[in-house]
Amino acid sequence: MSINVYDIAYEMEKGIRQSTEYNELKKWFDAVNQDEAAKKMFDNFRELQMQLQQKQMAGQEITQEEIDHAQKSLQLVQQHDTIAKLMNAEQRLSMLIGEMNKIIMKPLEDLYGPQPF
Repeated sequence: MSINVYDIAYEMEKGIRQSTEYNELKKWFDAVNQDEAAKKMFDNFRELQMQLQQKQMAGQEITQEEIDHAQKSLQLVQQHDTIAKLMNAEQRLSMLIGEMNKIIMKPLEDLYGPQPF
């Protein structure tokens, strides 16, 4: 019997959308987006994150000044209650997806042994 793994993947996507973790994330994401000041603060933080990540991926060194700025930005958004709840919900969903990834990669691990993915 042949199994269509894409059908299973789409079922997983539906499951994620129905999960408590995703719905909590969506609730806090919507709350941040409804608060103009919180949205601006969060968007600025995300933009800074992306800039630093792109710089790092390009092999460029991140300066101490950039690190300090990123840490101050993180502290600022963590002090905003709604953004902090959004970030916590994002972390919980990310952990869930990470655990799912380990399960998905298990057949390859069985063949090749543990890999430093």
